[in-house]
Amino acid sequence: MVGQALTSVAIVGGGPGGLGTAIALSELPFLKVTLYEKNTEPREAGAGISLSTNAWRVLDLLGASDGVKGGSKSNTHQRNAYTGKVLNVTQHPENSAADSRGAIRARRTRLQSALLSRVPEGLIQFDKKVVSLENLSGQGVRLVFQDQTEAIADIVVGADGLHSVVRSVLLPDHRLHFTGNSAFRVLVPKSRLAHIPDITTTTSWWWGEAGHVYLSDVDDEEETQDPRFEITVRSYREPEVSGKAVFWGIPATNEKVGSRVEKFDQRIRDAVSAVTEGEWREFATFAGPRLDKITHWDKVALIGDASHPLSGAFGSGATFAMEDGWILARALEFTRFASRPARDALEIFEQIRAPYYAKMYQHLDEIRDQTQQLQAQEKDFDVFLQAKIDSFLYGDKDFIYQNDIKKVWDDYLVAEQTGL
Repeated sequence: MVGQALTSVAIVGGGPGGLGTAIALSELPFLKVTLYEKNTEPREAGAGISLSTNAWRVLDLLGASDGVKGGSKSNTHQRNAYTGKVLNVTQHPENSAADSRGAIRARRTRLQSALLSRVPEGLIQFDKKVVSLENLSGQGVRLVFQDQTEAIADIVVGADGLHSVVRSVLLPDHRLHFTGNSAFRVLVPKSRLAHIPDITTTTSWWWGEAGHVYLSDVDDEEETQDPRFEITVRSYREPEVSGKAVFWGIPATNEKVGSRVEKFDQRIRDAVSAVTEGEWREFATFAGPRLDKITHWDKVALIGDASHPLSGAFGSGATFAMEDGWILARALEFTRFASRPARDALEIFEQIRAPYYAKMYQHLDEIRDQTQQLQAQEKDFDVFLQAKIDSFLYGDKDFIYQNDIKKVWDDYLVAEQTGL
């Protein structure tokens, strides 16, 4: 390795995936890493984020887990949104078996801050919105920014989310579509809702015919004097919005949100009404076709939502992206010390992560088929809702929430050494 030039890596996007990748790659002495973030300062839109065993495992590897606290999801209720009837109570098994920290819901800003604290100073360049990429034959990739400056990198990591500019350059025919779903989110002081029965006592899902409401703590009450509580109202039949416009985190009025729950249980209506005007934010959800490849040009890797436009189907997108970044770092380390080219590292990354996402799509296809069959049978709402909850809760998703990304890498090494 003596005398070998540093390999330059440009990470596009400063969300959890980009930050996690920056942490993992910056620990490799043969890389020169720069993260380009379009915002002028660190910013994370949204409300809460769910973290389970898979998240703790990768956060431990990144050295960022101690900075993330939240509310426990150990006691989760599924309810009929109209009657309030409890249809299921789930005690998350991972709370005791795999990791004592359990499943939590945390403020997105907590995760962002914990990761930022682990990124070396000076590695992030803010106010750098990538507008195009150019494949320089044999000489890396040219990145062009909105401010008309440019940069050249040997490797580019597209961590720029669902509406990825990197993906749009690589795959100009790939199109996202509006799913018809929008989420209205807010964090409010828990004390503001304390007078409403059954609202703040557990994590809960209130299921309706054209939408649902999700309620959860996002703070560890032992360390927060004024803990916040998340309310997310998801509506399934929103008017079409243009795929060119990003309706992400735009203000929504109380009237607009309230109209989505006007037939729901009074407790839900009271909770929604307790939100101060101007606090709601709307997030229109988009999705796109699965990608045949998540690496391109032998030097560009897509991670997180940029590589699998699933529109938050599993509520674990930030974890997936951090896992991607950690595996990419291991692959680059492995090929470097084996004196193999960086393109081999991207092939390894593709070999490990692409099938993982394919399995997620397969799971979603199965759930979609089950739902369509139930709808075709024209069963009454209670029967349909119970079946929907059963499929939501009991499908085999251990490969997601119990995923051990270090073991995934160790298994790859064993297979590589034994030729299996």
